[in-house]
Amino acid sequence: MPMPMPTTLRFRRALTAVVLSTALLAGATACGGGGSGQTQGAQSQGQGEELSTAAVADLAALAAAEPAAAEADELAAAAPTPTTSAEKQKFAKTRFVANAGLAAGATYQWIIKPYREGKFKKGAKGRTFALIKAGLAGAFAYNRLKAAAENAKGDPLLSKAVAPLTAGIESLKGLGTKLRKGDAGDADVSSLQDVITGVKEAGKSAGAEVTDKVPSVSQLGG
Repeated sequence: MPMPMPTTLRFRRALTAVVLSTALLAGATACGGGGSGQTQGAQSQGQGEELSTAAVADLAALAAAEPAAAEADELAAAAPTPTTSAEKQKFAKTRFVANAGLAAGATYQWIIKPYREGKFKKGAKGRTFALIKAGLAGAFAYNRLKAAAENAKGDPLLSKAVAPLTAGIESLKGLGTKLRKGDAGDADVSSLQDVITGVKEAGKSAGAEVTDKVPSVSQLGG
């Protein structure tokens, strides 16, 4: 029988998503609204930054992603502790794959892909919200990679494979802020991609193959 979601976790997830989404949408209104005293050029720029339905869905998913992932970790920790060595290793690999997959999926969807498409460049249409999403995804990826590295400690082979990557993971700590501010450069994005690739290869070598898992509203709403 599925374990019921603790009320405090439900509340925390809902509160985080509502507060962050409200703040982002307020920013969208500010960007999109053109007052009578503005020039036509400024109005056009503002209208170019209006949120589409897809952008709203992305922002909502990202707002809820980290609380939902942290909640999954807490629920897993509260579950009955595996007793045998084989069970403990299987549990560690399962959590590693889940967290690393979320980090990889968010990284590709909201950082690597828009970066390659030039959406972070000054003057690009929708740049403001592309950077907001990239910033949220960067912070999310860092937290999930940290969790995955911790999960890996439960399996000797996986722990050995992931250990050399811990410094690289830690170097990503401030990447979310740099992305949000538009300060991240080629080297930053490349470093993130290298870490994700390294984590995937480490998992594969230890029998814990990682596949990208993009957080979505439907996945996070349960």
